[in-house]
Amino acid sequence: MLDNDDDGHPATTSRLHKRTLLKIDTLLLPFLALLFLFNSLDKSNIGNAESAHFTTDIGLQKGDLNTAVALFFAFFVTLQPAGAALGRKYGMVAWVPTCMLLWGLSTMLHVWVKEKWQLYTLRIVIGCLEAGFYPVTVSYLSLFYTRFEFGRRLSLFYGQAAVGGALGGIISYFVFSRFPDRHGDNPDVQGRWHSWQALFLLEGSLTVVVALVGYAWLPHSVETAWFLTPRERQYASARVVKDRAAQERSTTSTKHRHSNSFSPTSTVDEESRGLLNPTPASPSSRRATLDDRGLTPRDILSALSSPLIWHLLACNILSAIPVYAFSVFLPLVLAPLAGNKASPSLVNLLSAPPHLCGAITLYLFASYSDRHRTRLRPILLGLAIMVAGLSLVVVLPTSWAIPRYISLNVLISGAYIASPLTVAWISGNTPSPGKRALMLGINGWGNLAGVLSAFLFKPEYAESGYIVPFFWTLVSVALAALGYVLFLWNLSAENARRRVVVHEWDHEERENEKNEGTGPLAQAHPWVKNLTAIIKKSGRFKALADWLDEATLGGREGDEKMTFEYGL
Repeated sequence: MLDNDDDGHPATTSRLHKRTLLKIDTLLLPFLALLFLFNSLDKSNIGNAESAHFTTDIGLQKGDLNTAVALFFAFFVTLQPAGAALGRKYGMVAWVPTCMLLWGLSTMLHVWVKEKWQLYTLRIVIGCLEAGFYPVTVSYLSLFYTRFEFGRRLSLFYGQAAVGGALGGIISYFVFSRFPDRHGDNPDVQGRWHSWQALFLLEGSLTVVVALVGYAWLPHSVETAWFLTPRERQYASARVVKDRAAQERSTTSTKHRHSNSFSPTSTVDEESRGLLNPTPASPSSRRATLDDRGLTPRDILSALSSPLIWHLLACNILSAIPVYAFSVFLPLVLAPLAGNKASPSLVNLLSAPPHLCGAITLYLFASYSDRHRTRLRPILLGLAIMVAGLSLVVVLPTSWAIPRYISLNVLISGAYIASPLTVAWISGNTPSPGKRALMLGINGWGNLAGVLSAFLFKPEYAESGYIVPFFWTLVSVALAALGYVLFLWNLSAENARRRVVVHEWDHEERENEKNEGTGPLAQAHPWVKNLTAIIKKSGRFKALADWLDEATLGGREGDEKMTFEYGL
């Protein structure tokens, strides 16, 4: 039995480690990936439907589709932090399946859309329900893995956005082949369902089924995971607790840490080093680190006042435009390349290979990122690939169908790298789960790229091969790359500054900062204390003053501590 074989011997503990990780990898991670797959399908299927004359069949203008996409992303983006906060408050297990159930039903209702307002309403509802899905799910996933196991697993999760684009094209191919296009006067197909109606009904109903399974499948934490034995739960939770605590050890030991790396031939994964025999943690700290519920005023204030998240947000918006543009509009971009007489099923089938290239490249980059413990440099390389692909698409003549299609494959190969590795950086550098969830929610405003893509890839650019939208997308990605370079430089400078400051302290002062965040330095957010004093003096808004008092109570926490060193 697993419960009886952990005798403390390194080989035995290694077996426990491998068994535990294997169960999480095979029973939890694939199901979370399945959730994100249907999230991606229900976000992008309107583009597949439009390739089968969705708006024309219901009597709308083609530009109405762009408006619907823009409305979806407007609500989706605006409500990201709110969705993340609600998901953190009520827990992944209750929040995400409920939202999925409702947006699956909304997807099915597209079958009966007849008016513009109905389409707009349904896209707004789906946008509201999907807001927060990604940050809540990623924050939940981080409860089960140590920091440098996370990037590779996140790539398998986030890669479903690419897989969803490919699968959406493949599903559309088979659905549109089974339900031929009713657009025209073919008497053999009159009276049948439109092909896009079958698509919405199929994908929406599958989402509902998966959501219902989610209620029973998802545990609140590793400590309540039904698929782990009691000993495996204890081990799995303890190693995550220790990994998070390890983030806050003194920066003065950085050189020593790097000089004692494991050999690549170790019997245990490199990222688990030091975690096989973790030290016990207090029950309160274990719950704060492991549970999918809980949010404090300190979490909210710290997340909103972090300059790092706002810098990353700007970079994320600019770099994500290709992701959202091609998750929805790729079939429409490919239609001119396939020829005027190409069937909707063929056009959608051609959209699969570029997304598959994106999924494969993402996994390779994320594996490299975990192995070498670096996030920002792989992001920059991914952006370079995007710039190369975009440049080729812009300069190649529109009549060169095959070279432009190959360029799209190159472009989309780099498109999926920046967002998940940015999320991995945020997760790995934010020890508090509450703050982490909110930081991921703020970063979720990067979905504003979807609104921009809806305004860029307008129908009037179709005949010219969308050259103008591609040009502005190229400018955006180039600016994002510049922003990430600046972010890397700023982090390196901040780490150097912290090392200098901590070096001036004695041992006791370092320990106070490391353990309680009370080193010999002014406490964080002094402006908040001044604001609180002003509010109290006015005698009004007492509840706000009490909330601010609670938010600034105690010393620095997590990445605010001077002994915390940011990963690059």
